[in-house]
Amino acid sequence: MFKDLVTDVFFDLDHTLWDFEKNSSLTFEKILAEHKIDIALESFLEVYVPANLSFWKLYREEKITKAELRYQRLKTVFDEIGYRVADETIHSLSDEYINHLSSYNHLFPNTISVLDYLRPKYNLHIITNGFQEIQERKLMNSGIHHYFEQIIDSEMAGVKKPNPVIFELALQKANTDPEKSIMIGDSLEADILGAKSVGFHTIHFNPHDEPAHDYSPIITELQEIKSYL
Repeated sequence: MFKDLVTDVFFDLDHTLWDFEKNSSLTFEKILAEHKIDIALESFLEVYVPANLSFWKLYREEKITKAELRYQRLKTVFDEIGYRVADETIHSLSDEYINHLSSYNHLFPNTISVLDYLRPKYNLHIITNGFQEIQERKLMNSGIHHYFEQIIDSEMAGVKKPNPVIFELALQKANTDPEKSIMIGDSLEADILGAKSVGFHTIHFNPHDEPAHDYSPIITELQEIKSYL
C-alpha cells in the first residue's frame, strides 16, 4: 500500500518495538524485592499499569512535570493498595526504576526481522515521548540502535507527541517530507492522530485489541508491516 510512496519510516519505541510492560514488570520485581516491599507483583501491576498510562496522558498534555509523573504514579498505587510507604522510599524507588529499566531488553516478537527487512529499503527513525536519558540506553542495550538514523525525543523537541512540533522536527532532522513518511506506533492519540495532523501516512500497531477505527491500517503483529511496506 505504501511501498511506492514512502522513503522514511518513523517508529515509536515503548509499547511498539521495546516491550515496555514486560521490561517494566521485571524492573519492579527487582526493586520491590530489594526494598522488602511485601506486595504481590501482580497486585502491584494491576493498579500501576493503568495509573501509569493515566499519568503519562497528563504528562503528554503538559499538565504535570516529569518529576510529578515519576512520584505520583507510585504514590497513587501505594495509596490505592493501602500500603504505607515513606516519601523517601518512593523517591528512591522512582530513581531505581529509571536506572534499572533499560537493563531489561525484551522486544516485541519479530522486531529484529522486521527491521532487517525494512532497513535496506527505507530510512528508519524513532520518535519517542520517553525520557532522553534512558531511551538511548534502551536502544543500545536491546541491540537495535544501529537501525535508526534519527532518534527524536520529546525533551529534544520541547513538546510531546501528539504536538505537531515534534513531528515537524523529525521531518527536518530526517530531511524528508510528510507525504514520503510513515509513522508506526501503538498510541492512537499520540502516534497516529499526531502524525496524521502533519501529513504522515500511519500504521497503528494495536496488540491489545483496542477499539477499531478508520484513521489508518491497524496491525496486531509487527510482521504485518511487510504487507504494507
